[in-house]
Amino acid sequence: MTIPPAHALLHWYDRHSRTLPWRLPDRQTGDGAGTHAPDPYRVWLSEIMLQQTTVKAVIPYYEKFLALFPTVQALAAADREQVLAAWAGLGYYSRARNLHACAQAVAARGGFPTTVAGLQALPGIGAYTAAAVAAIAFGVPVVPVDGNVERVTARLFNMADPLPAARRTLATLAAGLNADPQARARPSAFAQALFDLGASLCSPRQPACGLCPWHANCAAHAAGTAASLPRKAPKVARPVRYGVHFLAMDAAGQVLLRRRPETGLLAAMTELPGTDWRPQPWPEAEALSHAPVQAARNTPWQVAGNVRHVFTHFTLELVVYAARLERFSNHDVRDGFLLPLEQARGASLPSVMRKCLDLGARVLACGTDSAEQAPAPCAPVQHGFAGTGSLLAPSAKAGVPRRGRAGSARTQVPPSKAGDAEPPAGAAPPEPVPAPVSTPGPSRRGAARTAASRTGGGRHAIRRGAARAGRRGSPA
Repeated sequence: MTIPPAHALLHWYDRHSRTLPWRLPDRQTGDGAGTHAPDPYRVWLSEIMLQQTTVKAVIPYYEKFLALFPTVQALAAADREQVLAAWAGLGYYSRARNLHACAQAVAARGGFPTTVAGLQALPGIGAYTAAAVAAIAFGVPVVPVDGNVERVTARLFNMADPLPAARRTLATLAAGLNADPQARARPSAFAQALFDLGASLCSPRQPACGLCPWHANCAAHAAGTAASLPRKAPKVARPVRYGVHFLAMDAAGQVLLRRRPETGLLAAMTELPGTDWRPQPWPEAEALSHAPVQAARNTPWQVAGNVRHVFTHFTLELVVYAARLERFSNHDVRDGFLLPLEQARGASLPSVMRKCLDLGARVLACGTDSAEQAPAPCAPVQHGFAGTGSLLAPSAKAGVPRRGRAGSARTQVPPSKAGDAEPPAGAAPPEPVPAPVSTPGPSRRGAARTAASRTGGGRHAIRRGAARAGRRGSPA
């Protein structure tokens, strides 16, 4: 197949390119002479954030990061905990750790390398990101292949082989798309034009082939197969892991937290104390043996609700317990630290732990503020559950108080870049960007029970369960 003409794509891009905060208004006219040189720091920061994450989700984080860390030197000098806290909620937390390490390496060498090989030698920069920064920031004539470019290429060449097996072939074909001298004269604009084409007209579903500047050269359009490409191998079902986490709060409103290990999933992030995540559900007695404060000083642990969170390679189902106590002992905090509740919400909590924190805090807020009185719990909330049932092992249910109904919501792994369903080619996905979760308030019946307990009605048992609720669609 003949390589499509670059001038048609660039002409379209000059008129229809997206307005994004990391792009400068350099509408180039063919001679390659832009009015501004892109800032390598902003290009690199945006590309790291856009891995596995949509433009819509990235923009507020990007703007917050620039306000906190306006230069690569400022980012390098920042404390890692500050960087992780600023990243919290964006997901895929290994990116934040690598971002900080890369900034320190760049600051130490006095600036970004200007070649693909030099960029790829930096922490956290793979083949795609190195090519993107080199093309956009430094004018290196290479084609960065993300999910958008992969899809455009599969359709141009009518490549029917399914992903991910076809990924290497597609990368080779995409590398030749800039053979046209006009593409090589404007490598920054050409790379971003490919991104925009895939994010808009050549979208995953219902591509607007009639408006595409390359439709006359597209083999899939001619064959009538564009909407079905690229094809994908059948998805393998994610395994499920189970865990239990505990929110303990003292009379001063401090909560007990701990730091995750320096390596592995969610490395160095903050979490609520809890069990390991394993393939089998936790019987209640076994789960409570891992509680950070045993028996919670005469206040029993109560089930706050369930959380389901979808990671790239497995689904995590958690039970959250909550309890109040008068004060923490030194022994209680030997493996962790205390923060006031509001400060804890602003710490480097990954999204799954933020949901656990909010669940526990909501239940404790429904109780009395007096440490002398037993709290009146709200109904547990089920984050991510569409059916009834408990995450506790069946053997644990005997003798457990019956608890009330609640709503549900689901977290999904977001697509990459600007709305496409594939991750950047060759990128190793860390943790997903979470979906916004709506936490339902207590029902009228639950509110009446809470009011009764506050006026001397005593402690009320609540029934465990979950109600059906809507599922959020994919937007990262």
